Amino acid sequence: MKRRILLVEDDMLMREFITDYFKKEQWEVYEAENGRLALEIFEKTSVDLIVLDIMMPEMDGWSVCRRIREKSDVPIIMITARVEDDDQMMGFELGADEYVTKPLSPRVLVARATALMKRKEGTVGREGDLLIYGDLLVNRMAHTVSVAGNTINLSPKEYDLLLFLTKHYGKVLPRDYILNAVWGYDYSGDLRTVDTHIKKLRSKLGDEGRYICTVIRAGYKFEMEA
Repeated sequence: MKRRILLVEDDMLMREFITDYFKKEQWEVYEAENGRLALEIFEKTSVDLIVLDIMMPEMDGWSVCRRIREKSDVPIIMITARVEDDDQMMGFELGADEYVTKPLSPRVLVARATALMKRKEGTVGREGDLLIYGDLLVNRMAHTVSVAGNTINLSPKEYDLLLFLTKHYGKVLPRDYILNAVWGYDYSGDLRTVDTHIKKLRSKLGDEGRYICTVIRAGYKFEMEA
C-alpha cells in the first residue's frame, strides 16, 4: 500500500520537483499551494505525512501546523528558507517532527520522510519486548506507549526520544549527546530542541515521566521537576 503525503508549497516549480521524487519512490502525493487549501485537503483525506512550507500566502505554515496538531499527531516535516534558530524552535514547539532548510535536496527530503515513516510504523529498531517503569509501559513491538493503562499519543520524534531515554535510564546525559543520538549528527538545529521535546514528553507522561527525563542543562545536572 502506497504511503500518502500532503505536500504544502506555494512555489509551483518546487512543488512539482518534490512531487516527482516522491512519486518515483511510490508515494501518493496530494498537493496544496497554500495553507487554507492544505487544511481542506487534510480534513477530507487521510495522509501519512505532511511536508509543510512555512512562508505561504493566506495562511502560513505555523498556523497550519498548529491547527493540525489540535487534532492529529501525523508526522510533519517543515521546510523554509529561513535559518534562524528561533524559527526552528517555533516549529518544534508547535509539534513539527523534522525541519529542513532551503535550498533542499528532494532526494534527501524523500529519505528523511521515509525514515520518519519507518519510525512511526515501528519497522526500525523493533525489539519485540516491553519496557516498564512504574505505570509507564513502552511496547516496542506494537510501537505504543501507555501510562496507567491509558494510551499516550506521541509524535515520531517524541517516541524516538522516549525510547532513547528508557535505554539510558538512570544516566545523566548531555544535551548534545541526546541531540546527536536522536536527531542525527547532520542535524543543524539548536540544543534547545532537546529541552522542548523533553518538556513535551514530561507533560504527556505526567508523574511517570520524571524518572527518565534527566538531562544536563547550562553546564550542571538538571532533572525535570515532579
